[in-house]
Amino acid sequence: MVILRIIAAILLPPLGVFMTMGVSQALLINVLLTLLGWIPGVIHSLWVISKKS
Repeated sequence: MVILRIIAAILLPPLGVFMTMGVSQALLINVLLTLLGWIPGVIHSLWVISKKS
């Protein structure tokens, strides 16, 4: 399941955060970071997934 989250985090960062945390403040932050640029969204998403796992 973690591998699926990591793949989702790379392809669509908010989806990876949503699969890990659900609707939360981390998801809103990730959406904003993804809108600012794809790379910051991916970095944040991978950080949230690794922190939670």
